[in-house]
Amino acid sequence: MNKSKKLCMTGYLTFFLSGLCAISSGIIVSLLQEKYGFSYGITGTLLSCMSIGNMAASFASGLLPGRIGMRNTVLILCSGYFLGYLLMTVSGAVGLLILAFLMVGIAKGCALNSCTVLVGNNSADRTKGMNVMHACYASGALLCPFLAAAMARGSANLPMIAVALTGLVLWGVFFGAGLPGKKGNAGGRKEKVSYGFLRQKKFWILTALLFCQNAAETSVTGWLVTYYKDQGILTGVFGNYTVTIMWGATLIARLLIAFVFPVKDTFKALSVMGAGCTVLYGAMIFAGRPVSAVVLLFAFAFSMAGVNPVAVAGVGREMSQESMGIMLPIGGIGAILMPWVIGKVADGVGLKAGMFCNLVPCAGILILGLCMVRMQKAKGAGA
Repeated sequence: MNKSKKLCMTGYLTFFLSGLCAISSGIIVSLLQEKYGFSYGITGTLLSCMSIGNMAASFASGLLPGRIGMRNTVLILCSGYFLGYLLMTVSGAVGLLILAFLMVGIAKGCALNSCTVLVGNNSADRTKGMNVMHACYASGALLCPFLAAAMARGSANLPMIAVALTGLVLWGVFFGAGLPGKKGNAGGRKEKVSYGFLRQKKFWILTALLFCQNAAETSVTGWLVTYYKDQGILTGVFGNYTVTIMWGATLIARLLIAFVFPVKDTFKALSVMGAGCTVLYGAMIFAGRPVSAVVLLFAFAFSMAGVNPVAVAGVGREMSQESMGIMLPIGGIGAILMPWVIGKVADGVGLKAGMFCNLVPCAGILILGLCMVRMQKAKGAGA
């Protein structure tokens, strides 16, 4: 196996393991709340700390490789999965748990940045590579709830220990991957750090598009269970399976894009996906019956699945640790901001009105995709 293929496979495997580790946090925080009797405020604080760590790591993993090398950066930051989950088994002290969730968030952000660069720079087809990589993450996310639920029957600490060991395996894979040292890129070649991408209009439009995608997707995963239960559409345990439906649709769509229906025009594809997301989300909010709600949710997740990997692949030759260290965390702000906006509107006007607000980032994907199509046509006409 040549160097590029090895690095690409490293990105696939570690992102699968990251999916297991990252999605486990939602289940484990629930176990901690039950074990120690935490209030919703403390539980929310722990999850927020993970998001803060995620964003901080995305910036750090864009800046540090030029100073200490990609290998050292990844090994230091990704140790957070093992150390963070292990720390959760030690004590219920809030201070320690805040530190633990920060560590997990840091590992998640670093894994996302590093895997994106490894796969993006070492794939023969960048768009296909990005979709396979995100399909690996979706596979881990899909397996996680079932594995965690099975282990939780034995002991409340068993899921945390198992995820900590998964994080250690992830660290070991990175350790043996032969990542480049100081000033090396994902292909192992020496190169000067460049921030020329900051002057590219395309980079900022795609970053804004990623912001909208994170806002729309996270709002659905975070609020839809509550909304369906509030509206009496899906009740009891069935409401809890909405996330499973989403990840199942996401996995299927990403595999189809990677192997069956390859993307030929990146920006036109993003526009079509954006149109699908907008129409299907609007229909989903009006759904009043369980069957139509589940079908529309599956279709929405299917249309949303390719947006992130295709948008990131659209960065093209500007893809680097530095560009991803700016693009991914700025895009991630949408995942923090939009769920908060929905909550505020829901408090003042009602949850249905709050959920309608999520049409804005859905439409944003469509509008920004069309902007890229127009810019591409103008560039072609001027050539």
